[in-house]
Amino acid sequence: MTSLLVALIWALALAFVAAMLWWLYRQPPEVTLTRELPRAGFSGGEVPLTVRLGLRSRLPVRYTLEDPTPGSVVPRAAVNFAGDVLGERQSEHHTQVMLNRRGEFDWPGATLRWADPLGLFWRSRPLNEPTRLDVFPGTHGLLLPDLLRPLLSEGGLSRTLGLEDALSLRGAREYVSGDPPGRIHWRLSARQAGEPGGGLMVRELERTAASSLTVYLDTSAGNDVYLESAVRLASSLITEGLALGLPVSLATAGAQTPTGRGEDAAQAALLALAQARLTPGVSPRVLPPRSGSNLIILTMLGGPVLTEQAMRARATASRVTILALPEGFYLEPGENPRRQWAAVPDTVRDLERQAGALAAAGILVFVLRGNQSVLRLGV
Repeated sequence: MTSLLVALIWALALAFVAAMLWWLYRQPPEVTLTRELPRAGFSGGEVPLTVRLGLRSRLPVRYTLEDPTPGSVVPRAAVNFAGDVLGERQSEHHTQVMLNRRGEFDWPGATLRWADPLGLFWRSRPLNEPTRLDVFPGTHGLLLPDLLRPLLSEGGLSRTLGLEDALSLRGAREYVSGDPPGRIHWRLSARQAGEPGGGLMVRELERTAASSLTVYLDTSAGNDVYLESAVRLASSLITEGLALGLPVSLATAGAQTPTGRGEDAAQAALLALAQARLTPGVSPRVLPPRSGSNLIILTMLGGPVLTEQAMRARATASRVTILALPEGFYLEPGENPRRQWAAVPDTVRDLERQAGALAAAGILVFVLRGNQSVLRLGV
């Protein structure tokens, strides 16, 4: 009887302790969670991520915290915290996150789990710390950007104003301190070396009149492979235009980002590319660009509607260029071989047949074949 009474007393004591633990640990510890990472990044790259966790508790607490990233933002090391806390505790987690796909990504939120020191009763609570990351499309990694300048400029030659045209040669002069080594005319320098006062000679280039750049992305027809390739090409052109000091803008059907040289214009154009989606059934609508602008249209199939829109845009644009990227016929520079079709679509062939007439109206037509680089278009 005595042993039964002792057992009952112990059971009541344990039940009392468990009840007290359950009651005392109903409320979570005070917690602060912050994430530090760049506002935006480029697809295919990595950005640093720092997660800071602050905990405060008047009771000893066991805790774990998991902070998953969005599906296409993959951390090098999973963000997890675990341990015990009594009083205050600060923890940090540093890692790199890989950006696998373009788009806008919001963090799903962290989950805090806590329990008494014995681990008898675990509870959980979501932590919503709003965090957003814009992933811009990657670029083609354009080589020899000087060859791209004739395509991005208005094309008018000048001796003093605008961008230097790497394809032109105005003359040569003696080298002066500060001239880039790549400008040295080695053959002429060797010829001059044997003459009195001879020395290094550098090439003097013509200049092409700089203009603003508007890239129009046709999303009315095509497939996902075309869209991703066209988005990367548009990102390359926008990035290169900014590097050359040109005001840039990105246009889609009926919408256009503000034109400018600064960070705001660049962010707006690249964000529009990050958000780009196919809009089948929506007719192309090329808004008239600013007066004197250079308009580049990226399309998969072309077609009479797009050609008509290009001719209307030519009324205000200094020059219009249509770049056709037929899927199954075009490889990105450096892309691994994949299935290629035998011929371009009929609409693209029609565009090629009209190229002469369109050129007379100031509209240039290029069809990219195989792994042909867009840089060749400037030649």
